[in-house]
Amino acid sequence: MSTADTTVEVEQLAKQAKDALDAHTVEIVQQHFHDSTGCPFWLEKKAELNFDPLTEVKCFDDLKKFPLFEDEWLRGGPISRWVPKAKAGQPTYVFETGGTTGIPKSRMVIDDFRRDYENFSDTLPEQYFPKGANWLMLGPSGPRRLRLAVEHLCQVRGGISFCIDLDPRWVVKLIKKGWMEHLEEYKKHCIDQAITILTAGHDIKCMFATPKLLDGLAEGLEAQGSSIAEVGITGIFSGGTEFTPQWTRYCVEELFGGPAEESGVFMTPTYGNTLMGLACSKPVTAADQYKISYYAPQPRAVTEVVNFDDPNSVVGYGETGRVKLTTLTDEFFVPGFLERDEGERERPIETYPWDGVSGVRPFHEFAAATTVGVY
Repeated sequence: MSTADTTVEVEQLAKQAKDALDAHTVEIVQQHFHDSTGCPFWLEKKAELNFDPLTEVKCFDDLKKFPLFEDEWLRGGPISRWVPKAKAGQPTYVFETGGTTGIPKSRMVIDDFRRDYENFSDTLPEQYFPKGANWLMLGPSGPRRLRLAVEHLCQVRGGISFCIDLDPRWVVKLIKKGWMEHLEEYKKHCIDQAITILTAGHDIKCMFATPKLLDGLAEGLEAQGSSIAEVGITGIFSGGTEFTPQWTRYCVEELFGGPAEESGVFMTPTYGNTLMGLACSKPVTAADQYKISYYAPQPRAVTEVVNFDDPNSVVGYGETGRVKLTTLTDEFFVPGFLERDEGERERPIETYPWDGVSGVRPFHEFAAATTVGVY
């Protein structure tokens, strides 16, 4: 197929995706703002709006009529105000984000984390993430979505997930206090847990790890005369704003011993959070200078790269802006949340025929004050 034919096909797929997003948006807004199915928060907020979401939201673009979503709305309770009437009585989770200082942001979840990671599972190459393989979750524990999500991902693929204890809030406190010796000991404590599990005969082939912990794991294994490949790991998914082309090149060339076809170790970057779910990356290759482009799981979540001064205006392709998130599930509705990240707008591709974002990094106005911790 010629480049021109491919371009036309992507444009057609993008049009279909846009139509699907518009229809999905209307359906979700109807659910969250109807008196019989909506949640107390949005039903109460509806009275403050200068428009009627039930009659005036007819496509995704109409969500600009809402004010920007304020993360302060997620701090404090009662958490039950976010539970839609349509979901009342179902087993409910609370997932937290932030909380290093003050009240953490809380997200109510019933099944979203399962759906998000089942969809993500479909993108994983079975050659490196074999069905039935056991997993290691080398990341934050406690009231965070990630631990349960990775466990579910492993289970739907037929495996058993092993986890470690890790409190990222303590890590951030250590950094802020300047207790770097304590920080290194805590990191070593986490890595020791991981190595113990990996060398205990549990046949673990896949794992999640944050970039810093993946580096620490490789270093810890090297000190024991081993490596990530030698302990049997073939598939890794990782994520965070520290995931850069330079970091990816370092992983492939130094930690894994070469590209997947040579080393047997495959890594896929992801970008996600408690509000969004999980954005996948298109394949990262040396030929493309290890560039990382993320695509949100439309229509359940949408990311836009918007003008720094006008969050309702999308920047041009290749241009830099702030990441704006919209979450559209039958459990949770977030219109226009400005992330603490920035990046470049990417064109749709055949696999993900909608806008993507590359070069994700902390928003420049916050970057100096951002403490990354274990991420």
